[in-house]
Amino acid sequence: PYYEDARPGVLPEAYEAAVKEAGIDPVSQPKIDVESMEKGQDWVITAEVTVKPEVKLGQYKDLVVEKQDREVTDADVDARIKREQEAQAELVIKEDAAAENGDTVVIDFEGFVDGEAFDGGKGENYSLELGSGSFIPGFEDQLVGHKSGESLDVNVTFPEDYQAEDLAGKEAVFKVTIHEVKAKEVPELDDEFAKDVDDEVSTLDELKEKYRKELVETKEKAADDAKDEAAIRMAVENAEIVELPHVMVHDEVHRSMDEFLNNMQRQGISPEMYYQLTGSTEEDLHKQFEGEAEMRTRTNLVIEAIAAAENLQATEEEINAEIQELSETYNMPIEQIKRVLTEDMLEHDVTMKKAIELITGTATEAKE
Repeated sequence: PYYEDARPGVLPEAYEAAVKEAGIDPVSQPKIDVESMEKGQDWVITAEVTVKPEVKLGQYKDLVVEKQDREVTDADVDARIKREQEAQAELVIKEDAAAENGDTVVIDFEGFVDGEAFDGGKGENYSLELGSGSFIPGFEDQLVGHKSGESLDVNVTFPEDYQAEDLAGKEAVFKVTIHEVKAKEVPELDDEFAKDVDDEVSTLDELKEKYRKELVETKEKAADDAKDEAAIRMAVENAEIVELPHVMVHDEVHRSMDEFLNNMQRQGISPEMYYQLTGSTEEDLHKQFEGEAEMRTRTNLVIEAIAAAENLQATEEEINAEIQELSETYNMPIEQIKRVLTEDMLEHDVTMKKAIELITGTATEAKE
């Protein structure tokens, strides 16, 4: 009949009108049930939806969060200098001296299990830093004390949890030849070192002062971010959500999974390949994101409730500034941003930001 053809067009409009009239905020797709649809009579249709839960707000302004560490010590500066010193280190060949931990050896090796060579057990002119732990446990230790030109057998046992199951727990012999032994030679910490590292300074003290300023800026930024996160977390903990809908958490999990797998895809790794490489399943990934998704859903609901309680609204000027910021962040033309995001979405983002600023801007750190 003609009225059945009309259903797809009529139902969305009727549903939207009913949602408006009921004053509810659905967070799931409606489950439509047609109770009666007779010609010449009013149609009776029911729609079952999950609605946004009630949020009972606690304190969210003037919160006092734990004191953040903002101090930069001499040890922090020295550690930064040491990292730079290590980066400038050179490998120098030891002619007739035994290899020590920290030295790099250039080796040929071939591994055997029960007298048989195995796949992936062979390498030539391989550079290995002794003590780095990059080879099977026990392998590197047995090269300590040997010189270039020597050949030796290295006996090891593969770990029980070794990724190649056919080798896990097996005893193996590696026939190794050492071609070169190189020692790491680090530069002296003096003014020359400072100038080599940074041509804007002329002394080691100037380099240390420059690093101190950079570390102070980094630590201040990290402390400010941590303070803001602590305030938002406290505002969420102070609120009570009557019943968190499973569908909202489920949607958030799938948003996170899609984003993660899309990032993998950009690196040339398909979902199937990712699951194979990690020995995991879609269900494992789902579980991995569940905890974060629940916290994010709670946080979003509380921030939305704060925006409503404070009657925060986005001005046209603020929406335009948001569009401009998104355009610069994602390097997209303003018109494209407007096509991708509706006015409602932009308005929602701005009011959420204003609510976050209200929480974080009024929060202070404890004195001790």
